[in-house]
Amino acid sequence: MSQQIDLEKLDVDGDVREAAEAAGIDRSTFLRNGALAGAGAVGLGVFGLPSLASATISTKKPSKKNDVKILNYALTLEYLEAAFYDAANKQNQFATPELAQFSAVVGKHEADHVKFLEKGLGKAAIKAPKLDLDAVAKAIAPASFGPTALALEDTGVAAYAGQGPNLKTRAFVQAALSIHSVEARHAAWIRVLLGGAAPGAAKSAQPAPFSFDKPKTEKTVLKVVGGTGLVVASSIDTKKI
Repeated sequence: MSQQIDLEKLDVDGDVREAAEAAGIDRSTFLRNGALAGAGAVGLGVFGLPSLASATISTKKPSKKNDVKILNYALTLEYLEAAFYDAANKQNQFATPELAQFSAVVGKHEADHVKFLEKGLGKAAIKAPKLDLDAVAKAIAPASFGPTALALEDTGVAAYAGQGPNLKTRAFVQAALSIHSVEARHAAWIRVLLGGAAPGAAKSAQPAPFSFDKPKTEKTVLKVVGGTGLVVASSIDTKKI
């Protein structure tokens, strides 16, 4: 069941609304639109583009304005992840019923993340990029859906860990952590479905292969998945992230 987070309870000192103002969003509008509905979390997704590899998020000077950049980075990634699952669900050609269920559930989660970020950022929200339909068709084919989902979910978990320390606003950190654990569950789930839980499975394929995960920077995340070609590079508004 979806949960509702009360922004006023999370944002006792007004940091979230000040961050919104720094991005040109009226405080009252942000409070009304950004009730933090849906899954109750900030989604830091997984897709990227080579043209965005000149990372603009500051890792040394946390600020409320930088927080807004991080949220728009998150929204850009969530748009693409949600689009991947939406396309797969509409095509409905999965190798197994279990993968079909995975895609339906995870697709709903990612769509909830998109709605949350759009409402919270209001007019400052980045626009959804255009998809390369040929590349998407290849990614959602029965033989490639599972491995593609695994790569995206693993990268998403690392992206959460990479951007969490750069957030200044406490409420954003709390929200990011709550979605980070959900993305980790996605990654473990798809690994199980791909055979990672079977006796004798390679360590790297197991649902929880390591004691510690390494975070990935914005630039690394974008390089890892930039080669997918799933979106049209020119459709990304690089001024907001």
